[in-house]
Amino acid sequence: MNAKRLFGVLTCALLLASATITIAQTPKPKRINQAIELLAQGQPIYYTGSHSGTSGTYEQGVKDAQTYADYISYDMEHAPYDIKGLQEYMRGLVAGGPDRSGHRTPAVIVNVPVNGMDEAAVHANAWMFNQVLATGVHGIMLTHADTPAAVRAFVEAVRFPVHHQAVGKNGLPEGRRGIHGVPTAAEIWGVSQEEYVEKADPWPLNPDGELLLGLKEEDKYALANVADNLKVPGIGMAEWGPGDMALSLGIRTIGPSAVRDPLMVAARAKVLAACKANHIAFLNSFGPHDVIDMIKEGVMVGPASAETAEIGRKFTKRPPPY
Repeated sequence: MNAKRLFGVLTCALLLASATITIAQTPKPKRINQAIELLAQGQPIYYTGSHSGTSGTYEQGVKDAQTYADYISYDMEHAPYDIKGLQEYMRGLVAGGPDRSGHRTPAVIVNVPVNGMDEAAVHANAWMFNQVLATGVHGIMLTHADTPAAVRAFVEAVRFPVHHQAVGKNGLPEGRRGIHGVPTAAEIWGVSQEEYVEKADPWPLNPDGELLLGLKEEDKYALANVADNLKVPGIGMAEWGPGDMALSLGIRTIGPSAVRDPLMVAARAKVLAACKANHIAFLNSFGPHDVIDMIKEGVMVGPASAETAEIGRKFTKRPPPY
């Protein structure tokens, strides 16, 4: 074999080997929603986002597609309710993806400005859930989730009526979500409209569901009902909202000292116990200094810096990529 031909053979072999390695290293997600994928594996999840709001632009979505976090908390509770901005942001995530774990986009969970004070309040504002879900997000947090009836109305509003898991259990009604937001949401998820309808259902109520629903048990009214609130099927995670909880309990101090108040310690313990009793992921803030202790205690979700997430992932021996 002459030198020129030998060089060609070796080049082809190297290219083939390189392609094989690339394919082998390409992450293969098991689900659309990485947050659910990880929780189902017993892994804590780490999110980024703040109450100052996420910039609802296409360009910011492209940038955030490569986030270190497992999901993005998109705030419209205290930030402006801007569906167009959210829609553009989701389109940007698709354009900037896939993310580091190989998912089409990072999961996005929205704080919707609907207070779950009672069933009537949730029913009156259910249109917001429809609009938010039509952008292709992967979950919703219900703020001030105070009563079981409000929580049932929340689950009812986000479900399609073709899903029947747990309907009638604990008073859970049939889903009432309409079909017309499906085309835009399915496009973001990268699935057919038929597949979206099948998958856009709350997990773990539906083992194949890709929507993660959360509750903010963040005032004294929610605290009084938390044991019953978290029995409602369809909820995947819950938090105790220390900022609003402190004000509701009459504590004017803001910051770490408020969290140490005996009333607050008892409130947190009550929400954590209800989460454990109902197999719901507990959300709590943590940092590099306490993330391991928090995980040992049972915290499964939290806002985290890249450093905090790295420490937590190593502690739980979570395999990369992330």
